[in-house]
Parts: sequence; structure tokens; C-alpha cells
Amino acid sequence: MRILTVCTGNICRSPVAERLLQAGLDQVMPGGFEVTSAGTRAMVGDPMQPLSGDIVRTFGGNPDGFVSRQLTGKILRGVDLVLTMTSGHRGEVLQLDASLLKRTFTIREFARMLDVLDERGVGPASTGTDDGGTPLSANAAFWRGLPARAASVRHLSLPADSADNDIIDPYRRGPEIYRQMEDELAPAIVSVLRHARLNVPA
Repeated sequence: MRILTVCTGNICRSPVAERLLQAGLDQVMPGGFEVTSAGTRAMVGDPMQPLSGDIVRTFGGNPDGFVSRQLTGKILRGVDLVLTMTSGHRGEVLQLDASLLKRTFTIREFARMLDVLDERGVGPASTGTDDGGTPLSANAAFWRGLPARAASVRHLSLPADSADNDIIDPYRRGPEIYRQMEDELAPAIVSVLRHARLNVPA
């Protein structure tokens, strides 16, 4: 299951989401997920910002070895789920690949949808086949079908303010803005990981 997180520079927000989702999902299903990230106007080749790295370490992830990269159509090919940091980033992803319309969400809206699914007890769908007709594992089938299940409860998870879909950009701003970013992003990551843990295939 390939998940891509997207922000602007790919040095503050999406790297935190990438490393923390990867660390958490590795605990749920080792080897079952590949989480990467990219930026719509990336600081190509730069490492993660130090304060973002501190956040990753705080939650048990590893920020080492990260290198920023530019979002391209090639990167988007083969991605199963795109989680963006703002609604604007979602629009930019879809400009590059409109076929990802039903698999691209802001991370905060996706988390709210998963919370609704958890409250309603909506479990995995039946297993299916991939594009080549090969039977999917229970885990692959669950995650391939998750965007559609999440979108089906979108109307039950709308925010009071559309700005609540976005994660604040802390680039070139003080530690207090990084803390705000953490406060907005961490609960969304927790919701994704909780949903994954609740739906581990038997």
C-alpha cells in the first residue's frame, strides 16, 4: 500500500506526516506500507527542518536521511492514497493527475472520515483483485477500498470551518507555529493509525 503525503516545500509538514505514518503503520503491519512525501514547490535536496525533526523524534519516528523532492506526475503514478496538508495542495495534486480524485484528501478531512467509520463500526470490505486480476490480500483489499469508504461518510465529517481541513505552514516562523502545526497534524495521524490498528486483518 503506497501512501504519499504532500505539502509545499517538503521540509516541514509532509515529512513529519511521512515519517510518523510510516513508523506507526510498520507497527501495525510490518512491510505492508510504503509512505513517502513530496512538495508542490519543493526545496529539492534539503533535509527536514530541525524543528520538524524534533516533532518526529518526540512521537517515536526517525527524521534521519530525509531529502526533499518535487511532486511530479511520475511520483503520483502507482500511489494508492494521497494525503495533503491543505486543500490547495489537493488541488495541485489533481492538476497533475485527475485520476486520483477519489484517492486524494487533506489529512485532517481523511482523519475525520476515519473517525466516523470507527464510530459506525464500518469494517473491511470483502477481498477483491488487483488490475491484473490477481487476488488481493485482506490488508491490500482493505486499504484499496478505504478511500471510497471514507468518501461515503464525507457528509458526516464536514468541518465547521473549511480552514479546519488545513495544517498551518511553519516555514520560516517561530517555534510556536511549529507547535500549532504539531497540534493540528498529530491528531490526524493518530486517527489514521488507530483505524489501521482496529482493522488489522485476522
